[in-house]
Amino acid sequence: MDTPKFKPFIRQTISHSRQWEWIPPDLQEAVQVVSHVLPFRTNEYVLDQLIDWNNIPDDPIYRLVFPHRDMLAPDDYARLRDLVLGKADQPALAELVRRIRLRMNPHPAGQMTHNVPRVNDAPLKGLQHKYKETVLFFPSSGQTCHAYCTFCFRWPQFVGMEEMKFDAKESHELASYLRMHPEVTDVLITGGDPLIMNTRSLEAYIEPLLAPELAHIQNIRIGTKSVAYWPQRFVTDRDADDLLRLFERVVRAGKNMAIMGHYNHAVELRQEIAQQAVKRIVGTGATLRMQGPLIRHINEDPASWAELWQTGVRLGAIPYYMFVERDTGPREYFQLPLARAHEIFQAAYQMVSGLSRTVRGPSMSAFPGKVVIDGVAHIGGEKVFALQFLQARNADWVRKPFYAKFDPQATWMDELKPAFGKEKFFFEEEGGARSEFGAEPPGARKVIPLMAARGENGGGIGAGAGGATANCGPANANANTDDRDSHSVA
Repeated sequence: MDTPKFKPFIRQTISHSRQWEWIPPDLQEAVQVVSHVLPFRTNEYVLDQLIDWNNIPDDPIYRLVFPHRDMLAPDDYARLRDLVLGKADQPALAELVRRIRLRMNPHPAGQMTHNVPRVNDAPLKGLQHKYKETVLFFPSSGQTCHAYCTFCFRWPQFVGMEEMKFDAKESHELASYLRMHPEVTDVLITGGDPLIMNTRSLEAYIEPLLAPELAHIQNIRIGTKSVAYWPQRFVTDRDADDLLRLFERVVRAGKNMAIMGHYNHAVELRQEIAQQAVKRIVGTGATLRMQGPLIRHINEDPASWAELWQTGVRLGAIPYYMFVERDTGPREYFQLPLARAHEIFQAAYQMVSGLSRTVRGPSMSAFPGKVVIDGVAHIGGEKVFALQFLQARNADWVRKPFYAKFDPQATWMDELKPAFGKEKFFFEEEGGARSEFGAEPPGARKVIPLMAARGENGGGIGAGAGGATANCGPANANANTDDRDSHSVA
């Protein structure tokens, strides 16, 4: 039997897929128009195995990978449509695309200005260090994916916004930085998707982390959507066995090889090959943790979450996080009220046994840290959200309960107000997040501008990037043009 070969489709080639003719003309138009602003890429496995074509556009995986017109404001869509279909005024198209993207908060949670570490007062390109224990590493060869999620908070990485890219050409700066920071125990290799690389390329990034002088690195994590969008990476790809041997080598070196699997719907783990991929991963001694955001139109059904967690546990995976959709990109299309998010999480949690209750959520990866909604309570006659930090820029904030007024419409941390008559949350007091990071005052949406950072933070890691600006240059109206077999990336 022939081994399936990865075949991607982008805006310029999706009409070559056999499914294109099954898509009504208005939905075809939306793909061609909206993909000038947001990334679009899918593959044959997603099209053939994961999408129910009798249920489009409401099929969750279709909405997960295909752009929709409602992801843009009506006026923006109309102007963009005229320019795209007109095919004449390319400078005007590029300028409109640029303006729309900048209004979509492409820089959430201070990732450009406050998370990038510095050495000798120079930012380290391709690294982030937000929390004391964990460093994120973005290898340049891993800055694409087997398919793009329409909600992805790293969408600027994929659309030609070069000033907002994180990509490291070499791994020596990572190793040098880690030698200077013995407090770091975890390295998360992320992207894009590092498993878009072939095993030889990935090994070149992981090998330096096994050196004796980096014994303080206990956990090597890889963030990947391949477990759902291309499980063949672990089963039938030509170097799938080599990849598994690499995992085994990390485990033999005394470190935890943690695969952070991104799953968004139970259907992604119903396929036999997807289940086989999980078994092969955990069979190496690596751990597979399951995480993903709660997204309107995609996974609002608690039963889908329960099925996903239960199936994962049966196969040996560990439910890890349910996130709240971040405040970036087409967020208005995907967001849910926090009260509704908690209801869905609670309902799904009640459906599973204790083995699946390792999952945490719903969690917001906000500017000061990961804030989880623990529940809704009545305290002193006031209805409140009970909140706490699961991780924070300032370690002293972790697991410290705090409370916000119950707001049935609030969808993000910025929209919450302190309970019990307080003017500020405890981390907003003098010396807290806003005073040190220069974020906006209470009541304002904290869209962090791209400006030189002050080089201060609450976690003591010196994570100011500096030098970034809000001028992204001309938009790349022809983004998403990489149609290579990604497994040939060197």
